[in-house]
Amino acid sequence: MNHTPLPTTIVIPTYSEVRWDYLTRTLDSARSQTRTPDEIVVVVDHNPAMFERIKRELPGVTVLQNAYAQGVSGNRNTGAFHARTPLVAFLDDDIVADRHWLARQIEPFADPAVIGTGGAIEPAWEGPAPRWMPAEFLWAVGGSYAGMPTETAPIRNVWSANMIVRKDVFEAAGGFRVGFGKLGSRNRPEDTDLCLRMSQVNGGRWMYVPGAVIQHEVPAERASFRFFVRRCYAEGRGKVQMAGLHENDALGAERSYLWSLPKAVVRHVGAAATGKGSDHLLRAGGVIAGVTAAGVGGVVETVSSKRGGKR
Repeated sequence: MNHTPLPTTIVIPTYSEVRWDYLTRTLDSARSQTRTPDEIVVVVDHNPAMFERIKRELPGVTVLQNAYAQGVSGNRNTGAFHARTPLVAFLDDDIVADRHWLARQIEPFADPAVIGTGGAIEPAWEGPAPRWMPAEFLWAVGGSYAGMPTETAPIRNVWSANMIVRKDVFEAAGGFRVGFGKLGSRNRPEDTDLCLRMSQVNGGRWMYVPGAVIQHEVPAERASFRFFVRRCYAEGRGKVQMAGLHENDALGAERSYLWSLPKAVVRHVGAAATGKGSDHLLRAGGVIAGVTAAGVGGVVETVSSKRGGKR
């Protein structure tokens, strides 16, 4: 189907000058797209010094200050509500987008029923990838995980590190839920929550585009087993919190994912037993540890919510 690509604004949230080199690299990749964005917006999260530095040193981008309470959800909303284009693309400030990323990820919007898209996220490890890290759990470091579609296909939700939305549906849904996202040690799935609420606006669907690729930085400290367990625990708590905000079953995709994990354990153990490397045994252990941590987090949040409701 021939169609004219819809105008698109790229929104990049940022918050700390510690990430300056990451941010400039992200901007370089955004500027180098084969489909040129109509505007690039950088939104700074309550850091006046960084706001002034970006205005001074990075010409050619629109710079805004977070108009909401501290947190990445307000940062993204500030940029999205500023945009004047039909599509708004979100990138994190520590990614590098493939030069064809934008062109490929806006293709599904030729179908008016598509309200949002997401693309593949490849972990860019600062050091060596952990031997024990199972591909099924790459989401724990912000990456696409084994079991996701390998061709463009409908999906329940995508991730805000690599997301494009129809602005009118985004606004009708109220944008990201401010105060619900990642802040400090809390890790709540504000992107999944947004996808569910946008789908409820008009019954539109999300599409996953594996050919639209970004690389997401994974610092060395996030490659530790300790970080992995804590991240899975936080995800378990966050998904229960999210489910409590929706009347309909919000965790159907999570249950399907969990049912696939015993097969992953068997597959890794089988690979180790047939001489394909002892790393597979470590990855089987990683799957078990991740499921256990997420399960404990879910139980803790469920109990905590019930106690809070009795007060």
